[in-house]
Amino acid sequence: MKRAYYQSHLEVFIRKTPDAVLGEIVSNNAFALEQRQRDAWIRQIRILQDSLSHFHESGIAFEYSIPRIGARIDNVFICRGVIYILEFKVGEREFPKHAVEQVLDYALDLKYFHKASQTRKIVPILVCTQADDIVSELASDEDGVYHVIRSNAKNLCSTLKLIVSQLNDVPMTIDDWVDSPYMPTPTIIEAAQALYRGHDVKEISRSDSESYNLSLTTDIINQIIDDSKAHGRKSICFITGVPGAGKTLAGLNIANARHNFSEDEHAVFLSGNGFLVDVLREALARDESCRSNGLIRKGLSRKKANAFIQNIHHFRDDAISTDTAPNEKVTIFDESQRAWTKEQTANFMAKRGHVDWDMSEPEFLISIMDRHVDWAVIVCLVGGGQEINTGEAGLPAWFDALKEKFPHWDVFASNRITDQEYTRGISIEELFGTLNITIYDNLHLAVSLRSFRSEHVSEFVKALLDVDRQKAVSLMKTLEGNYPVFITRNLSAAKKWVQSKARASERYGIIASSGAKRLKTFGIWVQNEIEAKEWFLNATDDVRSSNFLENTATEFDIQGLEIDWALVAWDANYRFVTDHFQYFNFIGTRWNIVRQAEDRLYLKNAYRVLLTRARQGFIIFIPSGDDADVTRKSEFYDGTYQYLKSLNIPEI
Repeated sequence: MKRAYYQSHLEVFIRKTPDAVLGEIVSNNAFALEQRQRDAWIRQIRILQDSLSHFHESGIAFEYSIPRIGARIDNVFICRGVIYILEFKVGEREFPKHAVEQVLDYALDLKYFHKASQTRKIVPILVCTQADDIVSELASDEDGVYHVIRSNAKNLCSTLKLIVSQLNDVPMTIDDWVDSPYMPTPTIIEAAQALYRGHDVKEISRSDSESYNLSLTTDIINQIIDDSKAHGRKSICFITGVPGAGKTLAGLNIANARHNFSEDEHAVFLSGNGFLVDVLREALARDESCRSNGLIRKGLSRKKANAFIQNIHHFRDDAISTDTAPNEKVTIFDESQRAWTKEQTANFMAKRGHVDWDMSEPEFLISIMDRHVDWAVIVCLVGGGQEINTGEAGLPAWFDALKEKFPHWDVFASNRITDQEYTRGISIEELFGTLNITIYDNLHLAVSLRSFRSEHVSEFVKALLDVDRQKAVSLMKTLEGNYPVFITRNLSAAKKWVQSKARASERYGIIASSGAKRLKTFGIWVQNEIEAKEWFLNATDDVRSSNFLENTATEFDIQGLEIDWALVAWDANYRFVTDHFQYFNFIGTRWNIVRQAEDRLYLKNAYRVLLTRARQGFIIFIPSGDDADVTRKSEFYDGTYQYLKSLNIPEI
């Protein structure tokens, strides 16, 4: 499919008949052409031919594809090196808020992810053909993306003349612009929607030489699946990666690609993260229903989404009731490091009537797939330092199960599988034993793509939490000017900061540790459960939305997901004293020291999760404390504040 349905130098476009232009557009349109769309294109062509006849050395493109958000830009007009994004609403008499947001989203997407647009001035223009004249101020943000210009069919020519007379850039042809690489980094929600609509992972992930190519990981997994199927083998693969590197995207892509009932290859994406499952399912259902213009009911869309993405606990519970092999030959386990230990699983199963249970969750999950008599593949997505709850076994439990019960399985892992954050200090010999293991470098995703403004965010957060001051200061310098990080002791200022940074449909919100119980005095109430799908998906004016800045998400709500701009509220449960962090939990009326090493690890990882959720930047709010309140003394907070300042994090 072509990136644009039609592209041409302006002089050629103006000389052609509207029917001729329409013919070229339609020939590249893969979908059935409705009369309403045909009429809109004809009207659009005529308006543009009339309005642009006075411009020279320019170019125009119709229906430029943006797979990341599943949309096409009506028109891209390039004149004097400046990029104009034209979004038409034929017959519209107003300038709807959602349409203003839509065209600005297009402009931001190009600025972030389209190589030829990243250093250019970009002017988004909303053309509501029947609307009244309105005066729009020509103003831009620091990155060269201008505020949305509002126009109608009659004044589009005069509006463009005025802007073109004021703006210019280095000359560029429309062909060079269209052919320039598009290298998006979608949110996991956008990625799931794009894959579900049939896009290839190559269309929605970066593949430039400066970052890791996600498709290489997919290629290796597909090769392992094909070999396992051909030779009747059972294989388990471990994909490791830093926070935000695209592990979940890789898993969703594999599940989508191998979802073939007819070829005995049914695959499923499984996650024990109920919040992630709920949000992705709802996002898929809303997207499909919306794109069908209401023809597909949301309830039906939800049923379809439920087959694609499942809760791992439901998969486990179904397997308990039978000894037969599941329909799935390929299972992708997201956040495998969070699978339960034998003790945690036994405690849970005892409550369900299985009092003699003696398997860890990894052992039971492998046993389910081992029921297949011919072949099966398990793909484990493993995040380093991401265990955040009691009873989460980490990677070693998977290898223990393989060594003790399933040594006949072939094991494939990355070259980083032995890092401390995955093994918890266990030696290679103890971890692997005599397993048949093959190492592939490309099963590790080393580059964080979530924070697309900088690849060093997760590394900076690790240095901060490890109290590696020298490295953290050095990495902070790499973030300056690319990925904003600030601290403040004023919650109101922090809220205004995230609000001021967000543009168009970008999301922001308050996040805090589930143990941050003394932030309640500021209205940050972590014990109030949120509805994750409403928090992540609903509009800004909805009180349940993250953007309303009223409900707070914890590490459990947001793990595996992300927002553009985060307000991270830091409480005294994880406080810096002298030269190290101290660990506390709040019970009743006082703070208690956390003594268990495992519980300390969970608390540290909770803050790791919180500090790596923002795609574009974050601000940390640290209260000043109140010595009149014994639970919020100044000394509980001042050490953390001074430590972060020592890392050269600027203050607001």
